[in-house]
Amino acid sequence: MNVLMINGSPRANGNTSIALKEMEKVFAQEGVETEIIQIGNKDIRGCIACGSCAEKGKCVFDDMVNEIAPKFEACDGLVVASPVYYASANATLIAFLDRLFYSTPFDKTMKVGASVVAARRGGLSATYDELNKYFTISSMPVASSQYWNSIHGAMPGEGAQDEEGLQIMRTLARNMTFLMKSIALGKEKYGLPEKEPFQRTNFIR
Repeated sequence: MNVLMINGSPRANGNTSIALKEMEKVFAQEGVETEIIQIGNKDIRGCIACGSCAEKGKCVFDDMVNEIAPKFEACDGLVVASPVYYASANATLIAFLDRLFYSTPFDKTMKVGASVVAARRGGLSATYDELNKYFTISSMPVASSQYWNSIHGAMPGEGAQDEEGLQIMRTLARNMTFLMKSIALGKEKYGLPEKEPFQRTNFIR
């Protein structure tokens, strides 16, 4: 089992990182391999809807999106974490996720997804919902915890004082591990769910 963890914060050691590292401890105890990749401080542009990825099988902009795509394909679970900006995720992370999910042609069915958000005070649940939409449009089960997957802290390091937030992260990692292992067993016995041919219906016809 392996989990890819995306840190969408521009701060390498901020409160978003504290949340991910708390999860990483539990994954290690459960025998799950992890890799944390920081993209919040990278130069990543948004999608331009050129459609080239449909022909090339990868994004036309050859940056971290194409670099991380094979890791995404190989992983059993994906954790996406972000600080909250104006009740939304970091724009760099959103640009990254838009292109990563849209440009990758591989089937994401039954990869387990989890979103993690960090904020001083508010906007957490809105950002949490925003990030979960990448999973729910891709047939990816969403891992949950005992509360919405959030941690509080303003200045870097303050997240370590949020005892409930840290417990939420540990519970999330345990639940995610159970879900990934259960899905692996289910795939061995039953395979993946049957897929129908995609029916695309535009609203104008």
